[in-house]
Formats: sequence, C-alpha cells, structure tokens
Amino acid sequence: MTVADDVAALLARLESGRDLVIDGDVHITDPDRLPDWQRKRRAANPDYYHGRTISAEDAVAEMDAAGVDMALVWQNPAATEYGDDPAANYQALLEANRYIADAARRFPGRFIPAGWTDPKALGLDGALRLVDELTGALGMAIVKMNPAQNAYRMASEPVMATVARIVERGAVPAFHFGSDTPYTPAEDLRAVAEAFPQVPVIGVHMGGGGAAYPDSDETYAKARAHGLEVPNIFYVLSAKRDTHIESDLIAYTAAGPEAAARIACASDAPYGRMTWNFGGYRAMFGALAQGQGNPDPRLAPGMFTDTVVAGYMGNNLARLAASAIRRWQAVHADQVAM
Repeated sequence: MTVADDVAALLARLESGRDLVIDGDVHITDPDRLPDWQRKRRAANPDYYHGRTISAEDAVAEMDAAGVDMALVWQNPAATEYGDDPAANYQALLEANRYIADAARRFPGRFIPAGWTDPKALGLDGALRLVDELTGALGMAIVKMNPAQNAYRMASEPVMATVARIVERGAVPAFHFGSDTPYTPAEDLRAVAEAFPQVPVIGVHMGGGGAAYPDSDETYAKARAHGLEVPNIFYVLSAKRDTHIESDLIAYTAAGPEAAARIACASDAPYGRMTWNFGGYRAMFGALAQGQGNPDPRLAPGMFTDTVVAGYMGNNLARLAASAIRRWQAVHADQVAM
C-alpha cells in the first residue's frame, strides 16, 4: 500500500459513522532505539519513573484494557536525545517520527500518526525540511512542536515560520501547551491561532503539564477563556488536574455545541495511564449527566447528553483528524492520485 492508501484507510475509519473512543495524547517509542540511560534505569529498577517509555505494542495493550479504540500518537521527547549538532538532531527526530508512521501501518485503524518538529534543536531550515518529510513521505496530517521541551517561545518568529510551512503542506499544527515553563503562555497560543484562522490549532494539555497546581490556575483560566473566544483553538485535555478538567468540560458544554466540539479527552501516556484516565472520564461523565457531584451553577441534569459525552470521548477528535486528512489530501492531490 502507498502512503495515500494508508491515509485513505485511516480517513475511512474516522468517518465510519460509529462512536469512537480516542486518546488524544499518546507518546510511543521504538524500544530498540532507547538511550543508554533509559535501558540502564529500566534494568535497575522496575518502578515507574517520569518519562518511562512505552512501545506501540504497549500502547495497544493498554488501549484494549481501557476500552480505547484509537490514539493520536507522536514521539516521546524524553527518549529523543539532542546534542549540539542540528544535523544529528534532525536524524534522531526523523527516526522517532518514522517509528510513529510504521506503528500506524502495523496497527491499522488504531493509531492516528502525528509528526513532531523542532525549530531550535534542528534549526529553522531543518525544522522546515522535516515538516516536508512528515507531511510528504510519512503522510502525517498533524505536526506538533514542544516549546517547553527545548526552551523557545511558542509565538516566536521561527515557530510562526514553521507553522506557516505546516499549514502550506496541508497539515494542522499542534503544541505542547502547558503552564510548566514560561515558553508557552496562553497569549502565545492565542496569537498563533489568530495568525492562522484557516486551520485548527491544537493545544495539548490545555495549560496543564508539570507545573505546581496553585501556579497553574492563572494559565488554566486564560486557556479556558481564549479557547471559548477563538474558534480555531482545539484543546486536548491531558496532564491536568481532574477538577480543572471537569470545570473545562462544564464551561464548554454550557457554551453550546460549537464550543463543545473543540475539546477532547486524553491520557498523555506514558506520563498518564489510559486505564486510570478513561476510567475517570467515564465516571465523571456519569455524574455530570445526572447533574450531580459538582456545585457549579452552570451544571444541570440533562446537559451532558450521550452525544456531548461521545464527542469529548473521541468523536470531536475524529472529526478534527478527518478534516485534517481531507485537507492533506487536497494539498497532496498528485500523491493521492498515484
């Protein structure tokens, strides 16, 4: 099968008409390419540690255990080591992205493969070249950056230039958007979204990440407000305190169907467990559907309908990914026609 065939098959799965449970934030890693420190740490201690990697096989096994049909997957920055050589960094990140594409082929219908680029570690030229590879030979319709990982501002000139190339190549940009560093303020995500209103801009974590809970509150509130005001911001809820996740979901549901279509559930695996997160989401939605368990005055019985909940649990992300793929197909019409 060609890349275009793989993309078409994924689109058919997303547009099948059935409700899909989709984890919107999963990092997978080729176990054969783990850094030495990861191998040694695994061998020395079976306990979980921050950033411990999972393979595609590990992810599918937990998806099955958690009742998750599909996952939006990208590489794990904890397992992609950078040095001082942009060319070497390019090769390392390319190989990590290739594993994502290969995993989607090995497990058809389970993974939505997304790319990852980095205008700092690769340099702007390298980041743009990688975008071309991701959206071309690898057929990826979503491309992510993580300004927090490598210390660059989300709305900086190199990032804007990279987003422009992602959009030009028919893909949708995504960002690690957390309150864990000063590099991803809520104002920057809004600036990117307003600069590219023709596409969704995905904010993964919705201001979450690894920051201290009290310090995160301001970013959480801004993220919620900006997302409701700017219609092309799409949030993936992961690595965020459950009480704030619940508040986000109530606010978006109360704002109406158009707002409620722009947010989705996720685990941030391996930083979060799918079984824990999706078990929690199901319990939360069960209580919210009854209008119980939360004193928020906006919450009322019947507000969280089956349709609304199914959207948050996966259908919203399925529609976004399908739209991104159709955009990719339009831009790469010559490749699709082959």
